[in-house]
Amino acid sequence: MKIGILTGGGDVPGLNPCIKAAVYRASEEGHEVIGFRRGWGGLLNFNPEDPSSQADHVVPLTRVNTRTIDRTGGTYLHTSRTNPGRVKQKEIPGFLQAEFETSDKEKPVDCTKHVLRVLEHLKVNALIAIGGDDTLSYAVRLHKENFPMVCIPKTMDNDVYGTDYCIGFSTAVTRSVEFIHALRTPTGSHERIAVVELFGRYSGETSLISAYLAGVDRAVISEVDFDTEKLVSFLVEDRASNPSGYAIMTISEGAKPIGGDMHLSGEEDAYGHKKLGGVGDFVAREIERRSGIRTVYQQLAYLMRSGAPDALDLMVSTSYGYLATDLLLKKQSGRMVALRDGKYTTVSASSITEGKKRVDVNELYDIEKYRPKITHLLGKPMFLY
Repeated sequence: MKIGILTGGGDVPGLNPCIKAAVYRASEEGHEVIGFRRGWGGLLNFNPEDPSSQADHVVPLTRVNTRTIDRTGGTYLHTSRTNPGRVKQKEIPGFLQAEFETSDKEKPVDCTKHVLRVLEHLKVNALIAIGGDDTLSYAVRLHKENFPMVCIPKTMDNDVYGTDYCIGFSTAVTRSVEFIHALRTPTGSHERIAVVELFGRYSGETSLISAYLAGVDRAVISEVDFDTEKLVSFLVEDRASNPSGYAIMTISEGAKPIGGDMHLSGEEDAYGHKKLGGVGDFVAREIERRSGIRTVYQQLAYLMRSGAPDALDLMVSTSYGYLATDLLLKKQSGRMVALRDGKYTTVSASSITEGKKRVDVNELYDIEKYRPKITHLLGKPMFLY
C-alpha cells in the first residue's frame, strides 16, 4: 500500500509526532508513505507533466527522515489553507487555467477532478488528512468520491465535531496559562487591567479553560455576546478589590459585544473566513475610555501554538497517528480517529460536517458575571467541554 499524509490549516504542537507515528506504523508492515507539502495545496499544485513538480510538492516519508521530528512543534510537511473544491480563479495554478477558468472571474472553481488525477498518477492508495474542520471537510469530499481516507482532528480551539479532543488543545491552554501568569508582573507593577486575547473563532473553550486554570478575574467567550459597560464595571471592581491593584481577563478572538460584529479584516480565505482579531484591543480602549485606568492589551495569537507539544498532546497525537494507520491497514476508510469519554475510538468522517462543537454555556459559563461556572465536577470529563 502507498499512503499519503498531509497537514492543513493552522499549525499546532503535536503534528510532527502524529506524522512520525503513522510513518513508523506503516513501515513496520512494509508499506510506503509519502507526504504532501502545504496541505491540500500540494495536491492542487502538483503537475503530473512536470518532473520537477514532485520535488516541490511531495516528499517520501521514512523512518530516517521522520526519526527526530517528534521533538519539535509545527509541521514537517508545512501547511496551507487551500481548498481544492473552492479555488479562487486568480489562485488556479497556471497549468490548470485552461481547464478550470470560467468567464465568471468571481466564482470559485472545483478542482477535485485534478486532485483525484494526481492521486492516481502517484499511485496513492489511501490518504491520512490531519486538520481542523475546514481541512477535514474536504477530506470528507474525497471520501464521497470513493477515495480511501482517514481523518485526524487537529485544532487548538478543540472544536472539531465528533471528538472530545483535538491535537494541539492542551499545549495551547498550557502556553496561555504560562503567559497569563507572566503578564501579571507588568500588569501588577503598573496597577493596570490586562486584556488577553486568545484564538477561538466560534468556540471559546481556550478562553474558558485558560481563565479557569489561570484564575483570571473575567473570561469572555465566543458563544456569549458581552455588555461592554458591565464588563468594564466588573474589571474596575476586580482591580479595586485586589491588594496588588490590578485585574486580568481573557477574551476569545471571535467574541463580540451585544449588537456588534466580529473584528474581521482582509479577504475571505478558501473556506470563507476573513482574518480575525482585535476585539481585545476594542475592550482595552473601552476600559480606558470609560474608567481612565490604563490597560495592558496582549494578543497571544501564535504563541499559543508555538514550540513542542506538552505531554498530553504528545500522547494523543502519537496514538492518533498509530490508530489512523491501523485503520487503513485494515482497509477501513471514511473514519475519523477520536477520543470519546476518555477512550480512543473512531467515528464516521462525515460527522465532522454534521454539527458544531461549542462550549456548553448552561453548564460551564456564568453569562451574568463573565466567568467559568464550575459548580459541580462529578461526571464531567477531564477537559470541561
